[in-house]
Amino acid sequence: MRYRVLGGTGIEVSVHCLGTMMFGAVGNPDHDDCVRIVHAALDRGVNFVDTADMYSAGESEEIVGKALKGRRDDVVLASKVYFPMGEGPNRGGASRRWIVREVEASLRRLGTDWIDLYQVHRFDERTDLEETLWALTDLVRAGKIRAFGCSTFPVEEIVEARHVAERRGLMRFRTEQPPYSLLRRGAETAVLPLCQRYGMGVLTWSPLASGFLTGKYRKGRPADLSTGRAALTPARFDPALPGNAAKYDAVEELAAVAESIGCSLPELAVAFPAAHPGVTSVIIGPRTMEQLEALLSGASLTLDDGTLDRIDAIVPPGADLYQADGAWRPRVLTDAALRRRPVTDRAAAV
Repeated sequence: MRYRVLGGTGIEVSVHCLGTMMFGAVGNPDHDDCVRIVHAALDRGVNFVDTADMYSAGESEEIVGKALKGRRDDVVLASKVYFPMGEGPNRGGASRRWIVREVEASLRRLGTDWIDLYQVHRFDERTDLEETLWALTDLVRAGKIRAFGCSTFPVEEIVEARHVAERRGLMRFRTEQPPYSLLRRGAETAVLPLCQRYGMGVLTWSPLASGFLTGKYRKGRPADLSTGRAALTPARFDPALPGNAAKYDAVEELAAVAESIGCSLPELAVAFPAAHPGVTSVIIGPRTMEQLEALLSGASLTLDDGTLDRIDAIVPPGADLYQADGAWRPRVLTDAALRRRPVTDRAAAV
């Protein structure tokens, strides 16, 4: 396993990062089996583990904590905060109140005294960035976390956070965690170049496009929309919907590329993000030991320029054929009132 420096932190992390979203009730409820998956990944050279407080309502962090007993010093541990953890107000977001409270809860679940990388899971439009950065800076000074980053932030907010940190003398986001895959290449337009310019580490998520690049969903074959990710968001996978035709066509062409170079489609999908100079580590999120072995089997796969040119011809650089994030969209897109002047002020003349 190769290692790369995480932004400017000096911390070396494996090019594959073990994501644990599928540990617990949402994916694999067998704690012992999940612990074995973590140990197998560590034994293969993975030293980077990513989790979040909201994964299976904290259960994923508890499993990771069990798995890291006796091995904590060898692992770079990342977690995240933002999504609601229970009913009622003030139980989510990026306020100082919630961050300070929830980091303590994560530390208890993880059974550790520190988190190496603590990430704001999504941009919080209700909270001033200065408030968030102050809280995170104080946690570093308190020794609770070693560094902090953001996840799936709009590019303009990454820029603004940088400016706020410089103006206020605060520590800055060291990493960004964007979605990036063969079917979702939008990060190439601005996010990845910006992170390179700022010297930020990048952890990419959903290299398999929520399962679309596993080979399970193929053109002309019946699609089982009753299980897995397809059951949660069937509209993304239903081949009968016209909007999905381009995805299915691309998958067929990408599968042909994989076959021509002697690898599986998932191996091609995981190798692709790692080839970008702006990417530090690619998060893989297996639910079973078999899935882990299948993904790690392609760890040494090198995509040459000819192969990457063929991929560019199928899904052009910067193109998004697959919207992987159904959990969060900016309010400027979801709230029509933010995109519409009052009716009395819309006309160009009275």
